[in-house]
Amino acid sequence: MVLGSKIFRQKTLYEVLSVSEDASYDEIRAAYKSAALNTHPDKAHTTLESSVPSNEQQEFLSVQKAWEILRSSKSRADYDKQLQSSRQNIEIIASEIEVGDMIIESTADSMELLYPCRCGDYFSITSCELGDMGILVTDDGEVDPQASNPASASVVLGCGSCSLKTRLVIDKTS
Repeated sequence: MVLGSKIFRQKTLYEVLSVSEDASYDEIRAAYKSAALNTHPDKAHTTLESSVPSNEQQEFLSVQKAWEILRSSKSRADYDKQLQSSRQNIEIIASEIEVGDMIIESTADSMELLYPCRCGDYFSITSCELGDMGILVTDDGEVDPQASNPASASVVLGCGSCSLKTRLVIDKTS
């Protein structure tokens, strides 16, 4: 999911800890300990209680987040899949659509939003998948403006049969 437009490239969790992506658990743990000591707020004589974190605090929080994800083999594997996917998402988007352009099919426990592809198949996403991203869709196919995410977001959807991609633009302000 792309929220807004970021021009700068965000560091990977491996870059935050200064380790390679194939680093062992012990290498990650040692890098975390070193980074945590070097970026700890006590070292900079600041506190984490400020409402706007300083650069040093942000760096420390990034180190903490990296450790929380990379220390567990399951969350690390999930992160690696997400990282690989994000690297492959540098493809050309065929079109942009909105939730209102999609066909809604309701099932017992969720809704599936579909948009026809020129190959005859569909681009699809479920309301549960959108909900996991913090985007709530009402039964009539409208985006719930009460959700806590930013006013607009987008999701790249792949066709079920061909290689075409479309961007689902979600605007909660309308």
